[in-house]
Amino acid sequence: MTSQSTLLVAAMVVTAMFLIVGGDAAGTVMTRDGVSPFFVAWSRFAVAAVILLPLVGIQRADLVWDWRLVFRASLIATAICCILTALKTEEVANVFGAFFVGPLVAYTLSVILLRETSSLPRVMLLGLGFAGVLLVVKPGFGMTIGLGLAVLAGVLHGGYLVATRWMARDYRPRFLLWSQLLIGAVILAPFGATQIPALDTQTIQLTVISALGSAIGNLLLVLANRRAPATTIAPLIYSQLIHATLLGWLVFGDLPDGLSLLGLLVILCSGLATIWVARKG
Repeated sequence: MTSQSTLLVAAMVVTAMFLIVGGDAAGTVMTRDGVSPFFVAWSRFAVAAVILLPLVGIQRADLVWDWRLVFRASLIATAICCILTALKTEEVANVFGAFFVGPLVAYTLSVILLRETSSLPRVMLLGLGFAGVLLVVKPGFGMTIGLGLAVLAGVLHGGYLVATRWMARDYRPRFLLWSQLLIGAVILAPFGATQIPALDTQTIQLTVISALGSAIGNLLLVLANRRAPATTIAPLIYSQLIHATLLGWLVFGDLPDGLSLLGLLVILCSGLATIWVARKG
């Protein structure tokens, strides 16, 4: 990749992370007001699928059955349920810090399954990022169920990123996104559609923000995956930490403790250094 292409991919992923975190923040407001995380996750998929349907342009080739579409959608649907449940009780920045086990999973699977290029500097920096995750999660020393769910969400999301890379050249980006939304809505319907809250103005607005933030963010990720390998995309996900910390403070007044802040800083430095290594490479 050229330096200009790397910067374009970086801008796409950073923007995607901001939109996804914004969608999660809207969902968190609802869950902390007593709305079921399963309804938030289901409505995110269902509303976005309906809104984006006119833009997809379904083609005959899209109608061919592929089990990978269901597998990929299941990964992201389960990950969103886990992270929304975690955000109900945990601080936003801490949840996303734990979630950042995902890039390590994505990088490892990409090298093993997709035969993508690895390098010692990237491996070392991802290991440093994982050390930061451990500082946030504190396994065995105050780790909660919520943070455990955030780690599980990160593992699932790492698998989702690799699945996206695996399929990105076989499907149009708009269809790949829309199939994810439709399948996710179907999978979550038995859990979310049965727990619909009172739909006042605020709940409707937050539901739309949650849905569109996630949908547009994931579309940008699909487009980025067509331009760059997963081993380049994965570290850029670290920009999510900045958005999560700022939104957690501005919207909920959440500030991580000293050890967690140190872990977040380690994760962020690892991600930025990995971007620099990618550009040099």
